[in-house]
Amino acid sequence: MPRPFRPDDLYRFRIANDPRLAPDGSAVTFTVQTVAPGKDGYRHAIWIVQTDGAREPAAAARRLTIGARHDRQARFSPDGRSLAFLSDRRLHVEEEPTAGEAKEREDGDQVHVLPLDGGEARRVTDLPRGVGNFWWSPDGRSLLVTSSSHGATRDEDHRRRGKSRRAKPGEAPESDYHFVDRLGYLANGAGFVYHLKDQLWVVDIETGAARRVTDERAGVGDAAWSPDGSRIVYSTNLRRDHDIEGRSHLVVIGADGSGRTRLTADPAIFFAPTWMPDGRSIAALGGYLPDNFYRSDVWLIAADGSAASDDHGGRNLTGPHDLMPASTITSDIVPNEPPRLVPSTDGGWITFVAPIDGAAELWRVATANDAVERLTSGQHAIGGFDQVDLAGGRSRTAWLRSSPTELNDVWVRDGAAGAPRRLTDLNGDVLAEIDLRAPEERWVTVDGRRIQGWFLAAAPATSTPAAAAARAGNPATPAPLVTEIHGGPHTYYGWAPLLEFQMLAASGMGIFFSNPRGSEGYGRAFNEANIRDWGPGPMRDILAGIDALVA
Repeated sequence: MPRPFRPDDLYRFRIANDPRLAPDGSAVTFTVQTVAPGKDGYRHAIWIVQTDGAREPAAAARRLTIGARHDRQARFSPDGRSLAFLSDRRLHVEEEPTAGEAKEREDGDQVHVLPLDGGEARRVTDLPRGVGNFWWSPDGRSLLVTSSSHGATRDEDHRRRGKSRRAKPGEAPESDYHFVDRLGYLANGAGFVYHLKDQLWVVDIETGAARRVTDERAGVGDAAWSPDGSRIVYSTNLRRDHDIEGRSHLVVIGADGSGRTRLTADPAIFFAPTWMPDGRSIAALGGYLPDNFYRSDVWLIAADGSAASDDHGGRNLTGPHDLMPASTITSDIVPNEPPRLVPSTDGGWITFVAPIDGAAELWRVATANDAVERLTSGQHAIGGFDQVDLAGGRSRTAWLRSSPTELNDVWVRDGAAGAPRRLTDLNGDVLAEIDLRAPEERWVTVDGRRIQGWFLAAAPATSTPAAAAARAGNPATPAPLVTEIHGGPHTYYGWAPLLEFQMLAASGMGIFFSNPRGSEGYGRAFNEANIRDWGPGPMRDILAGIDALVA
């Protein structure tokens, strides 16, 4: 018989994220997070699973990298013969260039390439301050990477940063004086970040030679190659006061760094850009202020810069449907994936994730007429996904799915209406032992708005001595109720796993949680309903749910 959840169950979980399909759709690679042996952190390894469904899920998935520390963000090469991934393994398998420098090295995270027909992974990049993100070029000969390095070599980087040589024993250490003239200078958990401005570099796969192609004052965010590999689109804040006025503009440059073209006007906040197959336009998430301050939509932006002078330049595909792509569902165990858009090979559709009634679902929008189609349905949360087009005009989509009683596993489907197939069962053995409670959906109406909530019942009284003693005199006595309120406030609770809630339920408590006005996933009007009303309105929504539950 399953037992109540315990905190130490966390040590046994395998948490999948970041799925990517092989170009021919034959396999899915993903990252698996586990707890470190010392139980003082996490480890990450790259796994792979075939999509043919010929084997049982538990036997199909296998680990590709050892994951001694952090191997992650695996990406198939365009020909499908290699797998590139980020790893900090060099700090553990390579000798230090100078004795005693291990603690001060900034170049831990680098791109490695693993041949899928056998052999050890080879480190490709060697940027002095490491790599944050990367993208294969269409021809597979280069990588586009982000790095805050100032130079391509350690000596060049130190020189451009004004750093002198390392002090010898007995010498005065180099000054740690910081001159800060921007507001965005610090991040929780990361420390000083004002000097970490990512720029784009192009790295040759064979030689590792790196050349910097951007020099943006605010740094660079997301990026993508054009279909023919001749151009690059990226996001950045072009304002001089970028630390005061939050913006995210789109820019296109040549692959050699030439021909910089601005695509969006000043009020823009766009991210996750990707090229449409014809190379004439960019699909991106976001919008223009003030309309898209809280809600992101799927847009098409001209790649030639012809829309840059228009404060609403481009075409909003999903705005009329009042969806909220790029919303953030709350979970304390399943990581939120970076939002992305995946166009079909013919450019007719763009696939994305958006919420509805507490579920995170896959959708697609037609570029011809802005028609929206929901691709998945259930009391679940779709996380990361990927999609490729196969021969014969078929598409194959892979995604991660979780629910209040399930952790992420890989699923796949052919076409927009094919039957979904589950490819992995990463935690079946552990979950079979545990009584994870399924929440009951509840709705109330407050000020004309429907408020969605959930009630997670306490575990049976016999499972906790304290709860059993409290109810011994009256078996009908209800369990204590804990009300959980999400922050943000523009996030949302939903059909995702929440282990804190399961721990409270296992301790004999009932849990009520809801999405008051201001939460994501119920349209723009609902999301903006807490403007100048962060207290009384949302409080009425939450209390109404509690009152209905008590009644």
